[in-house]
Amino acid sequence: MSYLEPSEFVTKMVDSGESKVYMSTKDTLIRAFMAGAILGLAAIFAITVAVKTGSPLAGAVLFPVGFIMLYLMKFDLLTGVFTLVPLALLDKRPGVTIGQVLRNWGLVFLGNFAGALSVAFMMSFILTYGYNTDGGVLAAKVGSIGEARTLGYKEHGLDGWITIFIRGMLCNWMVSMGVVGALISTSASGKMMAMWMPVMLFFFMGFEHSIVNMFLFPFSMIMGGEFTVGDYLLWNELPTALGNLVGGFVFVALPLYYTHVKTSPSRNL
Repeated sequence: MSYLEPSEFVTKMVDSGESKVYMSTKDTLIRAFMAGAILGLAAIFAITVAVKTGSPLAGAVLFPVGFIMLYLMKFDLLTGVFTLVPLALLDKRPGVTIGQVLRNWGLVFLGNFAGALSVAFMMSFILTYGYNTDGGVLAAKVGSIGEARTLGYKEHGLDGWITIFIRGMLCNWMVSMGVVGALISTSASGKMMAMWMPVMLFFFMGFEHSIVNMFLFPFSMIMGGEFTVGDYLLWNELPTALGNLVGGFVFVALPLYYTHVKTSPSRNL
């Protein structure tokens, strides 16, 4: 694969962030909707593989297929724009304001949630033949995931909230490494390889991804998970999204930007 040096691809990160700020509302929402939907399908695919094979590793190995598909189509995830869009503001690109950054994040959040929720309803419908059966082993598995990742954290109070925040942070540290890694190559195969490894790692380790959760938790509630919308928002989605923001921006965007764009003078020996 053709390899780009960090000094080249980090500039492309800033350019990408700027282009997303100025994207039309229609295009932003559609691309975000498709990203949320595809990632939802990838999540249920990976869980299905894990359930049928008895191997969580097999599901984790195959989950990145969805991430790769949506990235190659230039669809947008909230986790990705958390990392890229603030760089345009940090780099003082003309006309980029905090308001525009927040506008982009808000639109992508809405689009991702709508796409993930749509797939949650479609999958729940087909698994239950129009809500006439219980959904079987797969529905039970997702239901248990939903309860464990809301009520399980809630049992530990503030420590549980901080735990999910850190898991969200670690998640987008890895996912954003996949987003950035795709920029190191100009070939499709090189991009796929660079994305595969960190995304597989986050999924297998059980880190928290806000868009995957936009699918899993509504799906779990439809399938009978015994937790509320308030439990989902307070004890999963909110700390996960905040952790995703910190992980992508602080651990990926800032180190790359300040060491490959805003570099300091070399030391004299």
